[in-house]
Amino acid sequence: MSFDFDAVVVGAGAVGLACGRALSKRGLTVLVLEKDGHIGQGVSSRNSEVIHGGLYYPTGSLKAQFCVEGRRALYAFLASHKIDHWKCGKLVVATQESEVARIEAIFEQATANGVEGLEHLTGAQARALEPELNAHAAILSPESGLFDSHGYMLALQGEIEDAGGSVVISAPFEGAEPLAGGGFKVHVGGEGAMEVSSRLLVTAPGLSSQAVAASIAGYPAVDIPPRHLGKGVYFRLVGKAPFNRLIYPPPIPGALGTHYRKDLGGQAVFGPDLVYVKTEDYSVDPAKADEFAAYIRRFWPALPEGALTPDYAGIRPKLHGPGEPQPDFQLHGREHHGIDGLMALFGIESPGLTSSLAIGEAVADALQVS
Repeated sequence: MSFDFDAVVVGAGAVGLACGRALSKRGLTVLVLEKDGHIGQGVSSRNSEVIHGGLYYPTGSLKAQFCVEGRRALYAFLASHKIDHWKCGKLVVATQESEVARIEAIFEQATANGVEGLEHLTGAQARALEPELNAHAAILSPESGLFDSHGYMLALQGEIEDAGGSVVISAPFEGAEPLAGGGFKVHVGGEGAMEVSSRLLVTAPGLSSQAVAASIAGYPAVDIPPRHLGKGVYFRLVGKAPFNRLIYPPPIPGALGTHYRKDLGGQAVFGPDLVYVKTEDYSVDPAKADEFAAYIRRFWPALPEGALTPDYAGIRPKLHGPGEPQPDFQLHGREHHGIDGLMALFGIESPGLTSSLAIGEAVADALQVS
């Protein structure tokens, strides 16, 4: 049976594009569908642009595996494509004695995950690196960094198109039906509404993952995990950035907590926090500045009064609600939903951006594309 495309990928964020690239590398003709007018306008553009080392995730989990593998591949990709990035390193900081055991547990977890170059630092050693830091003790992760996520996604798009594939914007996925002889009929909306056939189908649309899965004929509703929206806001510092390295306090339940970065433009940004919301609301309440300031002064006591200004907000596609354990990435193949040739991704939040190249390769492997 002949198809219009070997594979259709739903979602042109970092993970969808990385899946498209991995499939293209294997010689397949790929169509990536994006509902917005530009690539990477959702989760992929509203984050910290941090390259995570792989410190926090349970050993053996997909998050631990893909973060370490993805981070190594990502640095090589960024360098080869001349995409702006900075391996600035990260300090995970205990601001008081009571937090030392928590960061020690992170060190042990990271070591088990194969994270390279980790160091224990005393408070004095941490302050020698970052003089304005309040630190009782710290962990140094030299492999952590920052990068231009949009430049990265443009490079992924370029590789797909160089291989003969297409990335189509303003083209919402409106459903699919498995075909009797294998493959899928895919309904595409927008001004250029059409139907295409494809041998394989990958869904990686971030916040829309559950809705997209529900629009595939025969997809069992019981196999679609619940969707929770985790909103995080960011504040920017008015004034000189106080630190060069990423500064992370111990994680909070369900997230890594409000942290510091000096972005690629040299400005200091703090965030995100975590608040569960019902709708996709990207507003930033200026009144949160006082709450942020109190938290930041735990590791930067010299934060000036009134120096924080609202910046932006992001929403993470969480699979757990408040107080529930944080689950792993979910890559659902035939063993979950019973549909040949379909890979559906759910809950790809942090460290999804860092992990994206590894996720793409895993999806291609799972679809048995050699």
